[in-house]
Amino acid sequence: MTLSDRLWQANQDLADACLHHPFVRGIATGTLPPERFAYYVGQDAFFLESFARSYSVAAAKAPDWDGFLAFHYLASGVLEELRLHGGYAKEWGVDLQTVEPGSATRHYTDFLSAIAWRYEVGVTAAAMAPCMRLYLFLGKELAKGGIPEHRYADWICTYGSDEFQPLAQQLETLLDQYGEDTKIVRSTYRYAMQCELAFFEAAWSGNVTSS
Repeated sequence: MTLSDRLWQANQDLADACLHHPFVRGIATGTLPPERFAYYVGQDAFFLESFARSYSVAAAKAPDWDGFLAFHYLASGVLEELRLHGGYAKEWGVDLQTVEPGSATRHYTDFLSAIAWRYEVGVTAAAMAPCMRLYLFLGKELAKGGIPEHRYADWICTYGSDEFQPLAQQLETLLDQYGEDTKIVRSTYRYAMQCELAFFEAAWSGNVTSS
C-alpha cells in the first residue's frame, strides 16, 4: 500500500465527517441556503490563491526537474479552478476583490504557507493532498446515481469529473515519491483534514448574512 493510501485510510473518519456534514449534504440535495454557498465561494477563492502559492514554493524547492514541472502543472490546475470560482462569484453576487478571510480560512492558509516554507516538499505534499483527495471523494460520492439537477450540480460535476481525478492522483504520486512515513507527515496530513472539516463548519454555522 502506498503512503498516500495509508494516510487516506488513517483519516477516513474525517473524510466521512466531511461527507455527512450539513454543508456538504446541503450541496448534495440542493437545499443549502444560497448565502451559505456564496460565503463558501468567497472563502474558497481566497484559500485557492494560497494553495497555488504553496504549489509554487514546493516547485522551487523540488529536488529534481520532474518535481518542479509537476508542482507547476498542479498550480496551473488551481488557476483553472479559480476561473471556475470567478464564474460562481458572478452567479452568486460575490465580489472576490473584497472578500475578507474568516478565521477558519486564515487558519488553513497560514498552516499551508508555514509548511511550504519550512519543510521539504514531501511534507508540503502531505499538507496539500488531503484537500485534493477529499474533494475527489466528495464529488464521486455525491455523483453516485447521476448528477442531480439543482443549483449546485456544477460543483458536484467539477469535483467528481474525470478531469479533476488526475490532478488529485498526481499530487498523491508526489507525496509517495518525496514523502516518508514519519510523525510530521502523518500529523500534517491529519491536521489538513481537520482544517477541511472546520472550513465546511465555518461556511455552515458562521455569521453569514443574506444578500
